Amino acid sequence: MTTAPTPARPLGGVATGLALVLVAVLVGVAAQRMTAGPSAAGAATAVTPTGHTTTVEVVAEGMRYHPARIEVPPGDRLVVEFRNRDHRRHDLILENGARTALLGQGGSARLDAGIIGGPTEGWCSLPGHRQAGMALRIVPTGSAAAHAPTGSAAPQPSIDVMADPGPAFTARDAVAPATPPGRLHRRELHVREVVREVAAGVRQRLWTFDGTVPGPVLRGRVGDTFEITLVNDGTLDHGIDFHAGAVAPDEVMRPIDAGQRLTYRFTATRAGIWMYHCSTMPMLHHIGNGMYGTVIIDPPDLPRVDREYVLVQSELYLGPDGEPGDLAKMQAERPDAVVFNGYAAQYDHRPLTARPGERVRVWLLDAGPNRDTSFHVVGAQFDTVYREGHWENRATDPGGAQVLQLGPAAGGFVELTFPAAGHYPFVNHAMVDAERGARGVFDVR
Repeated sequence: MTTAPTPARPLGGVATGLALVLVAVLVGVAAQRMTAGPSAAGAATAVTPTGHTTTVEVVAEGMRYHPARIEVPPGDRLVVEFRNRDHRRHDLILENGARTALLGQGGSARLDAGIIGGPTEGWCSLPGHRQAGMALRIVPTGSAAAHAPTGSAAPQPSIDVMADPGPAFTARDAVAPATPPGRLHRRELHVREVVREVAAGVRQRLWTFDGTVPGPVLRGRVGDTFEITLVNDGTLDHGIDFHAGAVAPDEVMRPIDAGQRLTYRFTATRAGIWMYHCSTMPMLHHIGNGMYGTVIIDPPDLPRVDREYVLVQSELYLGPDGEPGDLAKMQAERPDAVVFNGYAAQYDHRPLTARPGERVRVWLLDAGPNRDTSFHVVGAQFDTVYREGHWENRATDPGGAQVLQLGPAAGGFVELTFPAAGHYPFVNHAMVDAERGARGVFDVR
């Protein structure tokens, strides 16, 4: 493997001249290695050249290489016909030193990868592109590398938040339910342990309320009474804790075994958007594996708006495919994804809608279990902010806000109007979590 030279730091005077000479020498050596890379790799590999050439087209699009895995008969020379269909510049570098030039959209290049005798990695050289997923792997056909799954013997799935979930995918409906009539709200919530997709191609065994993550959105007004019957249709013990009610936890929050029922009754005395979640220890594992939801208690005289959405932020800590989340990752605070409404970047692929000039209210709950949120809509400002039962800003005030910042289990809402047609991304402005999937788009037209 050829290691690119470390760029020299800016120097002054004679040191600058010496540095430039050194850089020139290093660049020359590196260029020689890159030019010689394919043949050198072939000579160093314990494989007999077949005299055949395998040609594969690789397309850069959507910050990914397609295909991202190439199998080549051992001993064949590989030639890559590289085309960039992305709106960003990309190149392709192989670990043996072979590389293309940086190509803009529509550009193409031919890359001689040399004789293939062992696994070879490739990537885009632009800063952050490799880490964002611009990588591919070349493996000899029939080798252990060609048949082995990616990762360890017990592979963990990986999330590609940019991957299209496919035409059959339906995003969770984020529209807030209407406030129901009456002052007593009875409902059964069924604990269901289900296998669900949480990102494109990634399935996990989730512990849920009514089979969805988050659980159903409940709604009422100050003074309303909720009578919720929890039915455990799962295989483990589970319970429930409603933050919207102030009750002694001893009985109503106790875990119940599979097949049992429990009735939880509370009266809402305070307005806000409140979390509910499983009360069984370790709560970190139960919340982190999907057992959470929200109850909206309308503030008195809540104004009408044109559109109302509910977003619940949470984290995903992947276990093996089709299995529950990894408690060790939760304890180490190493999320694989941070998401709105249970699925990574789903509103990138299925945007929320609005029209210019409409007043839009977005209710937000941070279900955690560990990460804060700093909710922001790109290209827009919040004229109304309500956080944890307190009006922080109203539309008639001269000030505004750029984020709604919440810690785990906190909630509130913002209101805004979009000034013109366009696509307005929304993100958790903790950028690492936006990149992990806590993002979406308002399609305003």
